[in-house]
Amino acid sequence: MIFRKMTISRVRGVALVAGLALCGSALSPVGAFAQAAAPSMPSAFVPPSLSSAQVVRATLPNGLRVVIVPNKLAPVVTTEINYLVGSAEVPKGFPGTAHALEHMMFRGSQGLDKDQLAAVGTRLGGSYNADTTEDVTQYFYTAQARDLPVLLKIEALRMSGLTLSEADWSKERGAIEQEVSRDLSSPAYRYLEQLQAILFAGTPYEHDALGTRPSFDKTKAADLRAFYEKWYAPNNAILVIVGDVNPVTTLELVEDAFGGVPRKTLPVRHKVSPVPPPAKTLTLATDYPVGFATLAFPMPGSSAADYATADVLSDVLASQRGALYDLVPQGKALFAGFEYAPKKEAGFGLALAAFPKGGDSAKAMADMRAVLENIRKNGVPADLVEAAKRREIAQMQFAANSVSGLASTWSTALAFQGLDAPGDLVAAYQAVTPEAVNKLAAILLNPAHAVSAVLTPESSGNAVSGKGFGGAESFASSPDKPVKLPEWAEKALLKLDKPEPTPQPYVSTLSNGIKLIVWPSHVSHTIQVNGQVRQTPSLQQPAGQDGVNDVTEALFSYGTTQYDRLAFQKALDDIPAWESAGSSFSLQVLTPDFVKGVALLADNELHPAIGDKDFQVVRQQAAQAQAGELLSPEHLFSRAIKTAVLPPKDPTLREATPQSIMSVTHDDVQAYYKKVWRPDRTTIVVTGDVTPEQAQAVLEQAFGGWKAEGAAPDIDLPAVPLSKASHALVPDKSSVQDEVVLAETLGLTAAQPDHFMLQLGNEVLGGGLFSSRLYRDLRVKTGYVYTVGSAFEWGRTRGMYTVNYGADPDKVGKAQAAAVRDIKAMQSAPPSDDELALAKASLLRSIPLARASLDRIAAQYLHLTELGLPLDNADRGAQAYYNATGADVQAAFRQWIRPDDLASIVKGPAPAL
Repeated sequence: MIFRKMTISRVRGVALVAGLALCGSALSPVGAFAQAAAPSMPSAFVPPSLSSAQVVRATLPNGLRVVIVPNKLAPVVTTEINYLVGSAEVPKGFPGTAHALEHMMFRGSQGLDKDQLAAVGTRLGGSYNADTTEDVTQYFYTAQARDLPVLLKIEALRMSGLTLSEADWSKERGAIEQEVSRDLSSPAYRYLEQLQAILFAGTPYEHDALGTRPSFDKTKAADLRAFYEKWYAPNNAILVIVGDVNPVTTLELVEDAFGGVPRKTLPVRHKVSPVPPPAKTLTLATDYPVGFATLAFPMPGSSAADYATADVLSDVLASQRGALYDLVPQGKALFAGFEYAPKKEAGFGLALAAFPKGGDSAKAMADMRAVLENIRKNGVPADLVEAAKRREIAQMQFAANSVSGLASTWSTALAFQGLDAPGDLVAAYQAVTPEAVNKLAAILLNPAHAVSAVLTPESSGNAVSGKGFGGAESFASSPDKPVKLPEWAEKALLKLDKPEPTPQPYVSTLSNGIKLIVWPSHVSHTIQVNGQVRQTPSLQQPAGQDGVNDVTEALFSYGTTQYDRLAFQKALDDIPAWESAGSSFSLQVLTPDFVKGVALLADNELHPAIGDKDFQVVRQQAAQAQAGELLSPEHLFSRAIKTAVLPPKDPTLREATPQSIMSVTHDDVQAYYKKVWRPDRTTIVVTGDVTPEQAQAVLEQAFGGWKAEGAAPDIDLPAVPLSKASHALVPDKSSVQDEVVLAETLGLTAAQPDHFMLQLGNEVLGGGLFSSRLYRDLRVKTGYVYTVGSAFEWGRTRGMYTVNYGADPDKVGKAQAAAVRDIKAMQSAPPSDDELALAKASLLRSIPLARASLDRIAAQYLHLTELGLPLDNADRGAQAYYNATGADVQAAFRQWIRPDDLASIVKGPAPAL
């Protein structure tokens, strides 16, 4: 139930490069593929997954709108139910009512109490969560496709029979107030909260959807009941179902589950008609390593007639070929860009320019204002408008590459944008003209209505040793008796099926040693390339050159030896494609342009420009940014964790300083690149609309000429000794809540079979989220924390165990004592049969879910390669989980986990003890 706050960033994929054509011989595999793919896909093409072509839609007699989108990427389904109500309709003085109700939707309903819901959610093995915005509240589940009837049953019960008891609300209130504290500890949240109050003054958008502690303190369960009864109705909801389903039988399931829920007469909605505010200036202190000069402007909402024009304008302003971003290579800003944050009825745009700690914020603001004023008066380049249109339309093709992502795309189109289908935006984008963009820019970028803000980095002090936090809390332990599931859930979920092998990818080695992994999937006419050059900077950076890796990585965005920065970006825009290069590299491209895209990616990866002029700018910027980074609480927190568990001279404790960065020379960077970037340390994963033969041929032609020099270096970190208990506090004056990590090193790695038993036990302890012991004991029962979890971090030669949570300062010690007690309980007795069954079901059923997007598939293969593990490692884990006993889990925890050796590191406002 994590409230997905409004964010100023919109995920668009990373900018890609396109424009080169490698056709090759007509007789070669590359040439044949290029010829077959030569005609680019028309910009008017709307993929079936985003139109009504292969979609089943219906409106039930009770008013529930249903959209079913088949997608065969994986045997997975996502359900996303969108209630068309949010914080804009809450009673005056109670801004968090919609958010609080979202939380209570997980506290049980008639026919499914909260313990049953937690058990069902764990057995499903998927992910279930929710978010609250000003206009829409969303509940989304992702699980195996065969479990769709269970997902629908849960949502139908919650729609019509929510429990909403005062006792449950009194417990959930503590958790939601912890969430408020967490968000108030974020400078970005506090800034956006103030910004929203100014831009939307006098409207229902004036208050953020999160809510406040005072409002929750005076909220009663009856208030939530009243809101629920008014707005939670089938005729005020849109149900989107995406995945490996039969649309006809799925619609029948929906009718069976929801058909009996009565419709309601809905209240009149509040109008949202913000008036552009007069110019205003804000100043805020932050714990960021760099400062930000920002300018915010009112912009249209996502349902406005000129939304597409505003979206294209924002793309142009954010373009790396644009005047705003050009402040970066000119050395006038560490970062510069533009973000568009549309709500349903209104939105805002945000221009940002980053400056170094102690730098000239007035100069950064003036430079940014000058760029925007020039655009307001003189307009934007027409070719950037056309490039933005092409990219927006092309990007729609990638929506089908993620089951949950496609569900979100449809939900956004229907619930926020008022469209019949996401593909309806294609025509809107096509109709945008440079003249329309310039006209809108002249209106929107008016300095008379701009809210300017300077976010200044403020140091909070170095980490200090502390005595730790004590104060054991006595309360009843989590129930260990099985939770009796409703008959419908028991029938569907209790049987634990023997694991079936996962289909494996095609694996080959290019002529120069590059490992190539190919996973064909034809859910869209797109291809994705993800790669990594395995490296360990802490071992490979020469003495006295700490920071040379960061400088080298940054220079990849400055073009190639063939194309300068602007020409390279134009080549990408022309395809269009999205690309990034460096030690990790990626490409997203439409199928017809696969050869062109890979050629550009290879040119960037193998022939980065590394020009001396660009080097001078990048080195200066890196040194300036690092000066602030070394003093930021977040960096000090990360450093304190490392220091607590690693030996004093561990290589990973090496740290760049402004001085070490400025001592790096242009020759040093070139030498470092030549030494570290090697094909025999490189893995490339190709996923999407491609055959293994095509991928092999195209990658061989583009990357095959890259040769390694000399023997491959040993880049494995040395093993580390077992860490001991210690305590440290990192002061953070900007935080309201403490962030806590309990950590220790381990005596095993992921290559050892026992790590599977630890993972299974961790599902019981802290990885299983809503059903885990830590979640029940630290959140549900006591409200000590908002989020809590535990995890293992694996490397080739190292392992680490952590518990993390956020809590108010007066609850940190109680939460820690409860967490340690739960860990020791894992060692003193095996998990109960019910806990073990839940954990097994969760892990086994989650295996297909890890393949529900092409991004996750590629990430999984790259991660396994990085760890030196076999690509069928998930299947090996499945067999281990299936055969495990409670005694196996207990033995692993007793052998490898040392609760008395956990180091405690706290970042926040609490004084050192």
